[in-house]
Amino acid sequence: MTKQMKTNILKYWKPFAAVSFWGFSFVATKIALDELVPLTLILLRLFLGVIFLTSIAVYTKRDFSVNLKSHGGILILALIAVFHLWIQVTGLQYTTAAKTGWIIGMTPVFMALLGLAVFKESLTLIKTSGILVAFFGLILLISHGDLSSIDLISNKGDFLILGSSFTWAVYSIVNKKISLNYPPMMTILFLFLMMGIIISPFTINDASIQSVIHLTFKGWIAILFLGILCSGAAYVMWAQALKEMESTKVGAFLYFEPFVTVIAARIVLNERITLLMILAGIIITLGVVLVNVNLKKIVLYKKSKKDM
Repeated sequence: MTKQMKTNILKYWKPFAAVSFWGFSFVATKIALDELVPLTLILLRLFLGVIFLTSIAVYTKRDFSVNLKSHGGILILALIAVFHLWIQVTGLQYTTAAKTGWIIGMTPVFMALLGLAVFKESLTLIKTSGILVAFFGLILLISHGDLSSIDLISNKGDFLILGSSFTWAVYSIVNKKISLNYPPMMTILFLFLMMGIIISPFTINDASIQSVIHLTFKGWIAILFLGILCSGAAYVMWAQALKEMESTKVGAFLYFEPFVTVIAARIVLNERITLLMILAGIIITLGVVLVNVNLKKIVLYKKSKKDM
């Protein structure tokens, strides 16, 4: 194997590992929720993530100086991110990890719709078709093929997860509008710190402390995985991948996340995976792919090949 081949494998390994950790995170969250309430789980995850990222930042001699103007933007992002995580973790109490993985995949669809509303971005016929296809897959997934079964009570977990998908799209849009003068890793570190500060007054009490003290080995494994690998290592690897590769190539790895979740949910949680669920998930993924299609780049690529 040549040195160049080894370098390419290492580059592709980073986004794949990050997406695998994130895909597995819904399974780990389900396990941790057996012993912790959502806010305690989130605070522990953030705490461990901050420790990991701080260690990496110190080791790599990062600049810890604070820009107050940027921190105003981080506060806004932290408020959105806290709400996003809270409804996501709460939703996981009432639905399966496998369904969560597919529903979270709807985020690019909401981003396209918000881009239309906020940035006046146009929707091509392909993108519009993708949105409709994705929503068809979503309805099929939530209803299990029976439209009469959809209601806010029996499907409250699915709707909360869908809400978290929407709030992450809001986070992405706001992040695009806000100018931050920090490198990606320091932005995440300061974001996690701010999020922890926001939820601490609502989380640190005798009941939460006792639940942490009495965490089982299985619970600690889930929390350590979420905090160190999902909130720590995955973000570092993702940021490095974005520096080393084209963003479109890195972003393509996100299509694998729901499949990782489904496989992990089946193996670890023994969740029932039906053919209809897989079909609905594939339809959602197809819709998201269409939403993300850059027709202009395709046309330019075809033209360049023709001119060669």
